[in-house]
Amino acid sequence: MASGSPAPTRQDRRRERTRARLLGAARTLFARQGVEETRINEITEEADVGFGSFYNHFDSKEAIVEAVLADSLGAQGAALERATRELEDPAEVVSVAHRHFVRLARTDPDWAWLLVRLEVSHNVMVAALGPHAQRDLERGISDGRFAVPNARVAFFATGGALLFVMRAVLDGDAPASAERDHAEGVLRMLGLTAADAAEVARRPMPRIRVAA
Repeated sequence: MASGSPAPTRQDRRRERTRARLLGAARTLFARQGVEETRINEITEEADVGFGSFYNHFDSKEAIVEAVLADSLGAQGAALERATRELEDPAEVVSVAHRHFVRLARTDPDWAWLLVRLEVSHNVMVAALGPHAQRDLERGISDGRFAVPNARVAFFATGGALLFVMRAVLDGDAPASAERDHAEGVLRMLGLTAADAAEVARRPMPRIRVAA
């Protein structure tokens, strides 16, 4: 019988619990008072662990910020996956994803600021959401729904546009219709006609529930 991965030891489980407590504490403090105002000792106090334990898991405050963002993006991606799995039109799937993140800039600005300000946002987004986005893009191309010169360039172009629109929403520079306008623009970038893109971008949004 082929041997699998070794079962986690008691020390492994304790280490994972400590890391989870640090991440939960950091997430709470970032939401309550912002990243800049949060110190490492506050995170360890909130998590009720020793100060030195922090450095057994993270090299710096920037590292735990990145980890918090990666976890939350993973949860957002999973929620979108559940919400769109029954949708047959790949253009609608892309529209829902982009509308969802633009909407988050209004409904959860603290989280959105964390995303747009973090220097590693690009890498974190590619790692957490990239597989979903690339699959949806490739499905649209395969179905003849999308027509782009280069799928990889389209992937980066649409993601970059999303971050810029989210920043505009946060800065108060975007209209109330930004989520639909952005989705429509992305779909036109992917090859839909103006009328088709406008119709898809205005379809009712499915309910998106992010697991706690």
